[in-house]
Amino acid sequence: MRLLKSLDLRGWLLVGTAASCIALAGAVATFASSANAGAALEERKLPMKFNWVACEPNCRGWVSAVGIITADTPKAFEDFARGRQLGGATIVLDSSGGSVNDAITLGRRFRTLGLMTTVGITQQNRGGQGARPAVAPEAYCESMCVFLLLAGKKRYVPETAHVRVHQIWMGDRADDAKAASYTAQDLMIVERDIGRLAKYTFDMGGAGDLLSLALNVPPWEDLHELDAGELKLTNLVTTDLVADVLPNVDVSAPAMADLAPKSQDRFGEDPGQPHPARSTKTAEASVPTGAAPVAASQK
Repeated sequence: MRLLKSLDLRGWLLVGTAASCIALAGAVATFASSANAGAALEERKLPMKFNWVACEPNCRGWVSAVGIITADTPKAFEDFARGRQLGGATIVLDSSGGSVNDAITLGRRFRTLGLMTTVGITQQNRGGQGARPAVAPEAYCESMCVFLLLAGKKRYVPETAHVRVHQIWMGDRADDAKAASYTAQDLMIVERDIGRLAKYTFDMGGAGDLLSLALNVPPWEDLHELDAGELKLTNLVTTDLVADVLPNVDVSAPAMADLAPKSQDRFGEDPGQPHPARSTKTAEASVPTGAAPVAASQK
């Protein structure tokens, strides 16, 4: 996680989106066709969207959560959840991160609903019309997405999925972090938000090792990909059985090609402070998983 740019809310959202969009554009895989690959790219560069994936009568279905976490994401989830019986459902994540404080808000909502989490890319109509939906396991969950993953009551990570972490940084100085200057106010903001994230991590049952691994990766280095041992050490994984979170679902769908992501997350506003002067976000390595920046109207 890197200290994200110290801009107003809209500013850091724009920067964050741009960061999370560059990588995917450079190395996008195909599903079964180039059209599907293009659609995946378009989804990833936009704010997070939630979709219910039905696969009755043989399985309950799941929630696909794809894209960047923005200030609007918690409300978008509430709108999506309204009228649905989501208690105990599974969230399938494919995200390069986003707003830290908004991710914390969303993660707490996931836990309240008793949701389960995993990493994957939902594939609809694979094999033609009428085919059951499947989950491609070679997906990415980076930066604040990792803390959304942590919110699951049960958490499963496929062997071919990529879970990556990095440091926090002031967003408006993330491009050249070493050359930038920082004030005591900047350090206060960073330490405050690290504290918020630490409390959330422990509340969700995560280990201090997760924070240690993330905060040891400076903004000028590549994101650190957690290996199988680290996923267990940090308590990000609570089960080795996909059936515990996605019973009767095909997770052997063709894997995506390497997306070579290097994403960037943002710490969002404090819900009790609607107009903070500055905010922090997480750092990006060289090439993020997103694509093009999100327009101001999409924040």
